[in-house]
Amino acid sequence: MPVAQIKTRGELIKEYIEFFISKSHKHIPSSSLVPENDPTVLFTTAGMHPLVPFLLGQKHPLGKRLVDVQRCIRTQDIEEVGDEIHHTFFEMLGNWSLGDYWKEEAIKLTFEFHTKILSMEKDKYAVSVFAGNKDVPKDDESAKIWLSLGIPKERIAFLKENNWWGPAGETGPCGPCTEMFYYTGKKAPKKFNPEDKNWVEIGNDVLMQYEKTKSGAFIPLKQKNIDFGGGVERTLAVLNNKSDNYLTETWQPIIKKIEFLSEKKYGENPKDTKAMRIVADHAKASVFIISDGVIPSNNERGYILRRLIRRAVRYSRLLGIKENSMRHLITPIWEIYPDYQEIHQNHKLIAKHLEEEEIRFGSTLEKGIKKFSELAEDSIITGKEAFLLFQSYGFPIEMTQELAEEKGIKIDLEEYNKEFERHQDLSRTASSGMFRSGLADDSETTRKLHTATHLLNESLRKILGKEVRQKGSNITPERLRFDFNFPRKLTEEEIKKVESLVNDKINAKLKITREEIPLDDAISSDAQAEFGQKYPELVFVYTIEDKSEKSGWFSKEICTGPHVSNTGELGTFKIIKEESAAAGIRRIKAVLE
Repeated sequence: MPVAQIKTRGELIKEYIEFFISKSHKHIPSSSLVPENDPTVLFTTAGMHPLVPFLLGQKHPLGKRLVDVQRCIRTQDIEEVGDEIHHTFFEMLGNWSLGDYWKEEAIKLTFEFHTKILSMEKDKYAVSVFAGNKDVPKDDESAKIWLSLGIPKERIAFLKENNWWGPAGETGPCGPCTEMFYYTGKKAPKKFNPEDKNWVEIGNDVLMQYEKTKSGAFIPLKQKNIDFGGGVERTLAVLNNKSDNYLTETWQPIIKKIEFLSEKKYGENPKDTKAMRIVADHAKASVFIISDGVIPSNNERGYILRRLIRRAVRYSRLLGIKENSMRHLITPIWEIYPDYQEIHQNHKLIAKHLEEEEIRFGSTLEKGIKKFSELAEDSIITGKEAFLLFQSYGFPIEMTQELAEEKGIKIDLEEYNKEFERHQDLSRTASSGMFRSGLADDSETTRKLHTATHLLNESLRKILGKEVRQKGSNITPERLRFDFNFPRKLTEEEIKKVESLVNDKINAKLKITREEIPLDDAISSDAQAEFGQKYPELVFVYTIEDKSEKSGWFSKEICTGPHVSNTGELGTFKIIKEESAAAGIRRIKAVLE
């Protein structure tokens, strides 16, 4: 079928399923968005999630080759929704080998589907493969397979950051991966540049070779698995030559309804267009979440749902839609997904919860906005004021943060957190998942990266200001990820200054010591602590000594470790990305070379 003939979601899914059935795969149904046997995540985030027991060796009743289209929810990018490509709800094309075929056949199947069934041009095709690290070798095998298929070496990139997958939760199967990209411009350059946004990722073959255990160790899987994943929305946009996913038929019925209700035109005004995308995305996600048994609440999944509905209601009001905006959007969602019986069978229940939540929030929204405007006359909103907006007007803290960011003012989140804990027993992790991962293992590589986060934390405070506080971190064997509060994007000069200061302290070969002391003593000694983190009465404090500092140390933090004993062991520190993680929260990804 020529690429021009595949225009709809239904056509794409039909061709995909039929192709893999012809390759001896069995079709399995989409599982619930609420994971049945995994307490480490709030929602099903990937197609492999429901298959974890079978990826670990349990026999699947339909055999070793499976194919499906799985509905997914990812909440870490809620603040990013509003651009052309981010979605809270999406569908994932997936095919698996459970200990059957391995790299060569997996890559060849993916390539055949893309180039023969979808008629994607070889001249616009590129791939990435795993660059390797201390524990896992470079994936030369996959690169050779791609070369044999006619992909030139200039179109094969060896990467670390995006070419290791998983696990989906705290533990489980994981491994290196090879990703496929398609050029959406007119003529693809000879060399593949992953930073060029014209190269759109259209698929990912995960080569599952390891299992991450509760202890953080990675052990080889007795059963090697293949897990292909490809986003329906993104693939459909590529096939229709669209750079904006919301212009495809997976979104247009909802967008057109919003245009009718708001009397505004999609694409004419950037602010209105962003609002329309947010309303469309959050309405769709909310419909599917409710259809799988979740209702709005102040806990975990219910909190995510409430946050989505209330954010959608706020943006619908900005578009001039006064009431019942969410209820009106159910019908176009039905039209897009005739195959999901859950949303059709639960129509009345979905409408009931959407309407009740919108009425509940709508009755106080205008008063809350007015109150926020009064509070925003000062340069900062106190924690008590932010909590008042939550308790009296139903504003999730994320909404208050978003409003504050729009006004260019700050919120005392530390005080808010204390107020919140005093009155509510709401898990602070609800908006980012059940667990916030720390170290993936305790290898020498991760010890170095973990130590580097301490240098990065203090360097940010010295360059950007003492109000900077750590908001979370994640370490893998390839890179560190560090979240901190800051109201804007860092400049190139600021990034270079931070990098330079960290490397200066590495080159100074500073000694690192650890002591176990009472928590109160640690706090009074000016040791840094992660905002909102709960600590025991006795804590470990890691100090990076530095005689050039008046205090005698460069960094002092409450931490469980592990760390190296001297900064000279770290190598060269390099920031590879600085981006938004949430409203008022920035994220740095960095490596040691």
